[in-house]
Amino acid sequence: MTDTSTEGTSTTTIDGPGKPQVARRGSGDPATRGRTTIADGVVAKIAGMAARDVVGVHAMGSGLARTFGAVRDRVPGASKSATRGVKAEVGEVQTALDLEIVVEYGVSIADVSRTVRENVISAVERMTGLEVVEVNINVGDVNLPEGEEDDDERPPLQ
Repeated sequence: MTDTSTEGTSTTTIDGPGKPQVARRGSGDPATRGRTTIADGVVAKIAGMAARDVVGVHAMGSGLARTFGAVRDRVPGASKSATRGVKAEVGEVQTALDLEIVVEYGVSIADVSRTVRENVISAVERMTGLEVVEVNINVGDVNLPEGEEDDDERPPLQ
């Protein structure tokens, strides 16, 4: 006697007196068995690293964030914050990013912004599979060559 019973995705076949045999368990694509969630901080780290790789980007974050970061970086055992200057909003299939950067003096801000945007979108989409819907870039400062930052402190010429 053969009795076939199907429940869910597994099939059990009974052949002969009380001998169950499992024909197949968990059929289907393994990628569809479960759910993956990606934290905002993960996307922010990826975006921060990708933005820092662009020539012309001096630093990330506002002046205050960079000041606190410089103090934290001097603490033994502390690591640099890869998310400084990056805010990520992650949904189920899409993400949006806000970046605050400091550019080097003399570079084209439009070109640096375009390259940062392309690099960030490429890295985030490749590593996470999320669609990047927007990358907003705020250029908060320009890093001047050494010695030019303290022009205001020089005594007036007579």
